[in-house]
Amino acid sequence: MIGMNSVDNGHAVLSDHDSFINGPPHNTFSRMRREDPLARCDGGEFEDYWSLTRYEDIMTYNRNFKLLSSARGIRLEDQSHEEYLARRTFQETDPPEHTRMRMLVGKAFSRPVIAEYEQIIRGLCNEILDQALSLGEFDAVKEIARQLPMRMLGQILGVPDEDLDWLVTKGDELIASFDPEYASPLTESYDSDEYRLLPFRSPASVELYDYAKQLVENKGTRNGKSGVLGLITQPNEEGEVISDTEFRNFFCLVVSAGNDTTRYTISASLHALANQPELLDQLQQADEKSWNVATEEMLRWASPTMHFRRTAMRDFVLHDKQVKEGDKVLLWFVSGNRDERQFEIPFNINLARNPNRHMAFGQGGPHVCLGMWLARLEVRLLLQTLVDRVKAIRQVGEHEFLRSNFVGGIKKLPLAFELKTV
Repeated sequence: MIGMNSVDNGHAVLSDHDSFINGPPHNTFSRMRREDPLARCDGGEFEDYWSLTRYEDIMTYNRNFKLLSSARGIRLEDQSHEEYLARRTFQETDPPEHTRMRMLVGKAFSRPVIAEYEQIIRGLCNEILDQALSLGEFDAVKEIARQLPMRMLGQILGVPDEDLDWLVTKGDELIASFDPEYASPLTESYDSDEYRLLPFRSPASVELYDYAKQLVENKGTRNGKSGVLGLITQPNEEGEVISDTEFRNFFCLVVSAGNDTTRYTISASLHALANQPELLDQLQQADEKSWNVATEEMLRWASPTMHFRRTAMRDFVLHDKQVKEGDKVLLWFVSGNRDERQFEIPFNINLARNPNRHMAFGQGGPHVCLGMWLARLEVRLLLQTLVDRVKAIRQVGEHEFLRSNFVGGIKKLPLAFELKTV
């Protein structure tokens, strides 16, 4: 069970990725919510910052983009204005600019468009499980959790199947670059001028940029104008089109964040089913309404996007603390999703928790996750397909967490499955 981090003494350094190698430091977050809900924190190699850890505060201040802006970056690192302009996606903008860009790309991820993928996702789930469950004992992240979002990436982007493993590997190098297992082999040049204007300051961006450019120039997507890339490159009602830089940065965002967050939600769900057998029994009895409720609880539990950073646009006071204009403020969604003030017994999985106003998708402001309908559908259909096939799930080895304080989750999970008999 992913509960309190046993090696977390309640005073973890949140800027240190090593503080997350055994899972989120929930002892520290719990203490901060009780004692210091707006805490001044050591930034390590970067400037110091504020941590906002209570659910209600995060919801309130995430809405107030005029006070806490995304337009100076959403990660802890410091960057120049030149670097920000070159590397930003619509995530690093505020309305009305954010709204303009979101309208250009949002139609491709709307609930009605995503609903059309249901049968495709069901088919992929069956293919993935046919292959994985025949192996007996295996790493469920590699064989299941990584596979579904990777295969769906091919569907929504319209790229060839043979490119998918390479694309996801590059996405890992982008978003999980602080984990030695996923770091690009070129990271020795991490601080060079060659990479400082690229997304996540990662050399993997060069390769993804080149790939995205070829896609557009060759019009080689199999879905043509109906695919996501086709939709986002079409003019909107005002005749506006996405720029080359916006397109390339958006492509990097979809390949990385759109894949990893769903993967780690699935891996957290599989870990829970393996270690709490009653959850499997409950899901096997669930009707459609119950499945929708249970999916939201798994999203809250996993909470893979752990924080976003904002920048104070003017001085303000909160919890008797003076925040200055230009200060960095981190919104810890992973803490808000365990806040005892909002969720009853938050360190337990309650598949009937309803209402469940979790913040796994960054709810509460204009930056709610663009891919939330796709993530919900993938998680629900994968788990539905799995529980229909299995009688029991066991963990047969130690699991490993990603080394990251930004996107978090289980990266290795050895499981054994006992199949139902026909």
